[in-house]
Amino acid sequence: MNDGPDFGHSHAQQYAHVSHAPASEPEAATHAHDHGHQHAHSSDPACAMAHGDIPGDGERRTLVAVFASPVAQHLLHFGRDMGYHTILLDPRGLSAAEAQQWPDAHHVLTVVAPEMVDDTADVVATDHDRPELGDVLREVLALDQPVRWIGVMGSPRHTAPHIAALRELGVDDAVIARVHRPIGLNIGSRTPPEIAISTLAGLIADRRGRPGGTTF
Repeated sequence: MNDGPDFGHSHAQQYAHVSHAPASEPEAATHAHDHGHQHAHSSDPACAMAHGDIPGDGERRTLVAVFASPVAQHLLHFGRDMGYHTILLDPRGLSAAEAQQWPDAHHVLTVVAPEMVDDTADVVATDHDRPELGDVLREVLALDQPVRWIGVMGSPRHTAPHIAALRELGVDDAVIARVHRPIGLNIGSRTPPEIAISTLAGLIADRRGRPGGTTF
């Protein structure tokens, strides 16, 4: 799918800069936000970024959701809002009508494309019961330029089916060990949007070198 209109939501905030500091001290920017209260902060970039005053860090990142599933839809939706270049990868392919149901995917692929799935990519297999799971993972693991991260959704209480599938295809255990499972932060997620949020939160924590959870 080629880039179309940006379906991501833009939340613009109106604010005015007011100086309340004496001339001898650094100025603080006071923001009158749409929700009615004012918030003053110094030149802290993290604070400014959190309030939408400055853009994100500009890190190039790609999110590949493997297999068309309800979780994949939410992954790509939230991921696009977070600045990911979003890709749906499904070897079965989608009809033109089906592709229209995935407005948050910048591209819809049936095979792993090295020019798109590169070292900026976080690859998430969203259905561990699909028979093509082993083949798709093998393709990703065999890329000359390894992806940044790869994982398979599934409960830790159940046997990980990707291990046997990859072994049958002749993939070494050392390579199989690159595949993460379980994935995401343990927030008790159950529904597709909750699972997507848990997964993306885990990816952010991994990119930032943080453990996740509630300890800061």
